[in-house]
Amino acid sequence: MKRKERTAALTCRTPIRVRFSEVDSMQVVWHGEYMRYFEDGREDFGRRFAGLGYADIAQSGYLAPVVEASLQFRSPLRVNDTALVETRYIDTEAAKICFEYTIRRESDGVVAATGSTVQVFVDSASELCLVQPDFYVEWKRKWLK
Repeated sequence: MKRKERTAALTCRTPIRVRFSEVDSMQVVWHGEYMRYFEDGREDFGRRFAGLGYADIAQSGYLAPVVEASLQFRSPLRVNDTALVETRYIDTEAAKICFEYTIRRESDGVVAATGSTVQVFVDSASELCLVQPDFYVEWKRKWLK
């Protein structure tokens, strides 16, 4: 089933070099590594669009655990391939952070995987936030002009 891509408010592209330790006995990237590549994309996104990195969120008194993730495999990556992780921030009025991802092999642009994640905000008492925290509202005001 083909996933409908939503319009991204912000996009970040992160190069990843596939290491030997990331491939399985079939010499392709082990399926669990793709979620790590999504994480690498989110971390890079947080650095490029300051204020939404994990440390920024924690300093604001919140955590943002991943509560939903999807991953579709398209074409294998192999050791020493360079992949480009495109991380797309999808704006929503809800108190959550939504990303969509496309991982492409840099050499030929072939899509290796696609997916998405949803993160929610949890306060210092581990309570789910039902409204957007103030720091997130300010971050959106700064970056989503």
